[in-house]
Amino acid sequence: MSLARAAHPPVLRLARCPVLVRRYSDKPPLGDRPLRSFEDWSELQVKRAEVGTLIDILSNYGSNRRQETAFRLRDGNRRPVPNATVSSLLAAGAHFGHATSRMNPNFMPYAYGVRANSTIIDLDHTVPLLRRAANLVRAVAYAGGQILFVGTRPDLRQVVKSAAGRIGKQGYYISDRWIPGTLTNTSELYSQQTAKETLCVPDLVILLNPLSNITCIRECAIAHVPTIAITDSDSDPRIVMYPIPANDESPQTAEIVAGILSIAGREGLALRMEDEVMDEETKHNEIDDELWDYVERAKRDGFEESDSEGESTGQHFDH
Repeated sequence: MSLARAAHPPVLRLARCPVLVRRYSDKPPLGDRPLRSFEDWSELQVKRAEVGTLIDILSNYGSNRRQETAFRLRDGNRRPVPNATVSSLLAAGAHFGHATSRMNPNFMPYAYGVRANSTIIDLDHTVPLLRRAANLVRAVAYAGGQILFVGTRPDLRQVVKSAAGRIGKQGYYISDRWIPGTLTNTSELYSQQTAKETLCVPDLVILLNPLSNITCIRECAIAHVPTIAITDSDSDPRIVMYPIPANDESPQTAEIVAGILSIAGREGLALRMEDEVMDEETKHNEIDDELWDYVERAKRDGFEESDSEGESTGQHFDH
C-alpha cells in the first residue's frame, strides 16, 4: 500500500486539490450538480470558507445580517416573543426612522444619529419604555380593565386581532378605521340603553399607527383614557402618555410590540386568576375552620352537660 501511494503522489495531490480542480475542470458549479466525490465535497468546503471570509471582511463596512440573524417568524401562527431585546428590534428594523427633514424636534431625546439622511432611533431608550408599557398592560389586565388595540393599516389587521385574542374577554381591537365620536359621542353611535348599560370606554388604548389615528388620541385625552403608541421620528412623543420610539411603518416591529404587550396582559390575567383561586381557597379554609371549631365547641358543651347531669344524679342517689 505504501509503494502504491508513493508511486503516484502528483496525481493524488492534483486530484485532491480543490483549487486546481475548480480552476482547470469544465464541471458545472456545485449549485447545479449534486456532490458525488471527495473532490466535490472539498470544493464545497473551500467555497464556504471563501464566502465566510468575505462576510467577515465586509461586515466592518456595512450590515452583517445573515440568513440566520435576519428576522423571520418562527412558525405560521406568528408566535410573539415574551421579552424585548435590542437584537430582536434591530432584526425587525425598529431603528429606522424617517428622513431628517421630517424629524419632529421633540423626538431628539430618542434619536441615536443620522445615516444616509435618515434618523436612526436609539433602541436603548425603546427597550425600557417598552417594558414600562408592558408593566402597565399587566397591571390593567390584573385589575380587570378593558384593553383596546388599534391598527388601521391592512398589514396590521391580523396583528391587532391576534393581540386582542391573547387577552381574551378583556381584549378588543379596531382594524378598519376609527369612527369619530367612538368615545366622546357614544349616545349618538349607540342607543341610549346600550350607552347606559354597556361600558363603551376602554381602560387602555394601544395604537400601532398613531398618526393615522390622531382623532382616537384626542378622544382618549378627552375621556381620560391612557394611551400607548409606537412613535416614529416624524411624530411628537408627547401626544400619548406612554410612547415607544420605534419604526411605526414596519409590520415586524408592530408585531413584536403588540406581542410583548399582549403577553403581558395575559400574564396579568393569569395572576388575577391565581389570586382569585387563592382567595377562594382561603375562604373555604376559613369556613372549614369555623365548622370544625363549632363541632369542637358542640362536643365540649355536650361533654360538660353530660358531666353535670351525672353529678346531679349521683347526689340524688346519695340522698
